[in-house]
Amino acid sequence: MTSDNYSGPDRRTTQRKERRQATDRRSGMERRRGPGRRRSDTRRSAEEGEMNEEQFAFIQAVNEYKRVNGKPFPTWTEVLDIVLAMGYRKVAEPKNIGEV
Repeated sequence: MTSDNYSGPDRRTTQRKERRQATDRRSGMERRRGPGRRRSDTRRSAEEGEMNEEQFAFIQAVNEYKRVNGKPFPTWTEVLDIVLAMGYRKVAEPKNIGEV
């Protein structure tokens, strides 16, 4: 079949247009969140109930420390400094690690 005999729409062009659409065809909802709107893995985990508020606050504090100080891996001493900066203080008697 030559292109002279066919007068219908070009399927390739139609498929490309469909792929560019940001609307999910099944639900009709917007798939993309837009620039700067993507949730981080940490935020997603917290929103899905994999972390409590205290755990999320700690991770955010560690990430802030790493960003401000340009360190990808804080030392244990620095982690303790972060925890103290968050306001945590030793107020109870120590427990065995297995009991925590």
